Amino acid sequence: MARLDEIPKELLIDSALAHRMLVTFVREEVTKVGFKRALFGLSGGIDSALTATIAAEALGKDNVLAVTMPYRSSSPESLADAKLVADSLGIETIEVDITPQIDAYFGRKDVPTSEERIEQLRRGNKMARERMTILYDLSMSENALVLGTSNKTELLLGYGTLFGDMASALNPIGDLYKSQVWQLAQDIGVPEKVVEKAPTADLWSGQTDQEEIGYSYAEIDRIFYYLVDCRTEVETVISKGFDRSFVEHIAELLRQSQYKRRLPVVAKLGKRTIDRDFRYPRDWGY
Repeated sequence: MARLDEIPKELLIDSALAHRMLVTFVREEVTKVGFKRALFGLSGGIDSALTATIAAEALGKDNVLAVTMPYRSSSPESLADAKLVADSLGIETIEVDITPQIDAYFGRKDVPTSEERIEQLRRGNKMARERMTILYDLSMSENALVLGTSNKTELLLGYGTLFGDMASALNPIGDLYKSQVWQLAQDIGVPEKVVEKAPTADLWSGQTDQEEIGYSYAEIDRIFYYLVDCRTEVETVISKGFDRSFVEHIAELLRQSQYKRRLPVVAKLGKRTIDRDFRYPRDWGY
C-alpha cells in the first residue's frame, strides 16, 4: 500500500526537505505563542503516528503527550498499534475510555433515533467530538497545544467531523495528501506495521476509509492534485483519461465540504469585522 511505486508520480515529495520543514513548523508555532508542549490523539493509524513522530523530534519526547481514546467497539489492534508508535518514540501516553459518555448520550430517551446508517454516522461524529473535547480539556491541564492529525485528502473531501477530528491549534500534516503521508512516514521510520495497515477511522467494527469513501486514496489524490494544486478545470482533468463520473463526484465533494474548512462566518455590521476586516497577524507571536 505504501510502496513508492503505488504513490502517484505527481505526488512524490522530497521527504528529507518535508521532514525538516514540518519539524521546524511545529517547534516554531508551538513555542512562539508561549507553549513548550503539545498533545494529540493517537489512534494507531498512520496520520497520528506521523504527527507523533514529527512532534517528538520538534519538541523532545518529554514535551509530547499522546492520548488514546477508545470506544467499546474500537479495534484492539488499533490500541496495540498506538502503543507500538508511542513505545518506539518513548513518549508518554494516557488512555481515556469514551464509552460511558457516548453510551449515556445515545441511551437517553429524549435523544431522537434515526435509521441505522444515519445513526451510525451520528455516533461516529459524537465520538470524534468527544475525543476533541477531551484533548482540549487536557490541553489546559497539561499546558500544551493540540496538534491536528487530518491529512490534505481528508480535509478536501470533508472526510472528518467539524469541531471533532478537524479541530486543532496546529496541523503539521494538513498539506500532505494521504499518498504523501505514506511516503514521508515510510521514509522517516514510522513502524512498518502502521504504514502498511488499511486506513480506518475506527468509528465502528470493520470500518475502512476506502469502503466508506468508495475510491482508493491514490486515485483521489491524483484528482485533487489537478483540481486544487494545478487549478485544472474539471473538463480538462477528464480529458487526461479520468472517468467523468469519478472526477465530477470528487469535485462535488470538494465543493460541498468547503464550509468545513472555514472558520464560522460572522454577519457583518460594524466597520471592522472579525474574519474579514480584522485579522490579527499571528506571525507576530505572543
